[in-house]
Amino acid sequence: MSAYAIAHLREAAPHPEIAEYIERITATFEPYGGRFLVHGSEHEAKEGSWPGHVVVIGFPGIAEARAWWDSPAYQEIAPLRSRHIGGDIVLVGGVPEGYDPAVTAKSIREAVPAGR
Repeated sequence: MSAYAIAHLREAAPHPEIAEYIERITATFEPYGGRFLVHGSEHEAKEGSWPGHVVVIGFPGIAEARAWWDSPAYQEIAPLRSRHIGGDIVLVGGVPEGYDPAVTAKSIREAVPAGR
């Protein structure tokens, strides 16, 4: 089952360390089967606000995403970004093959007390 590293990064002033981070990051995730799915693209907020930038890196599974995040190679370059760009980063597993949202809806309905 696929997994994703999703970053919501705030605006930042250009800095040489950010450029170095971007130059080096691909080499840190490729050994774990990672690849950019979203990077540097414009986004459009449809509800609420979402200032800044979105980055999505896809992985074959959550174990690979975690191994990349924890790897010495990534941890070595992470401060190049975090010193200059604030944001939120999450690792999340995708849905399995054949996922049916109706099954989720059914379990929610069954959890609702009778008469509600």
